[in-house]
Amino acid sequence: MRSPVPTDGRRAFLLLAAAGLASACAPSAAPPHERAQAPTRTPAAPTASAPPVPPVTAPAGPTREDVVARYAGVAPAAFGLDVPGVVNRLPTRERVVALTFDACGGARGSGYDAALIDTLRASGTPATLFLNQRWILAHPDRAAELAADPLFELANHGTTHLPLSVRGAAAYGIPGTSDPGAVFDEISGNRRALTELTGAPPRFFRSGTAHYDDVAVRIAGDIGETVVNFDVNGDAGATFGPRQVTAALCTATPGSIVIGHLNQPGGGTAAGVAAALPRLAADGFRFARLSEHR
Repeated sequence: MRSPVPTDGRRAFLLLAAAGLASACAPSAAPPHERAQAPTRTPAAPTASAPPVPPVTAPAGPTREDVVARYAGVAPAAFGLDVPGVVNRLPTRERVVALTFDACGGARGSGYDAALIDTLRASGTPATLFLNQRWILAHPDRAAELAADPLFELANHGTTHLPLSVRGAAAYGIPGTSDPGAVFDEISGNRRALTELTGAPPRFFRSGTAHYDDVAVRIAGDIGETVVNFDVNGDAGATFGPRQVTAALCTATPGSIVIGHLNQPGGGTAAGVAAALPRLAADGFRFARLSEHR
């Protein structure tokens, strides 16, 4: 993974952004090999060629039928933002922050915040982007562009943007997946889309609404994805204004995971992030993709 090295453009970005700030955020506590072949000197009888070596592939995950059979009748013990198995912080005491941005899709969530992505690129700030399948289908070229940018890694934000539950538990009035098979479908539909897009299966999952029950989290792990939420709500579902976004990001501590949104260009996320980045950098923080610490 590359660690961004400041270019002249990035230095100018940081200096300009810092010039407009009253003060930095308050510091927080640290916690082939090829064998040479001898030339053939005499004709030899033809020999059968060696059989081709099959490509190495990742082991197949469980099928839908496997999941349904394994979790039939298993009752969840908890439902919410923070249940067993959900990762909310990076396992580090270094002054590092993981910025994550969701693209939710759907009739009211399929925008593209170009200003936010431009800010991350101009400042060399890495981030993990959780894309929903509906957003990918609405922006296939943009999704391919983000997938090709080494500054970012793509993660799974579900197929239809539902809370993840084996009993249909709802969040914010949105009914969740109804049973283990539906949990499998919500994860695996977009898992296939992201694998085709990037060439590798996604490692991280965040559901629509970021709500889960503990059994659904176990199913995600069986499929091969770690459920990641956050400890800093950066834009409150893209409802915050710029100053609120900046203030929220400035509450980050070593190992924080920040959630924001890249699908609401009319919100305050881009401007708020642009103001917060130099402040956090001045306080000694650096930024990382999730995979750098998971």
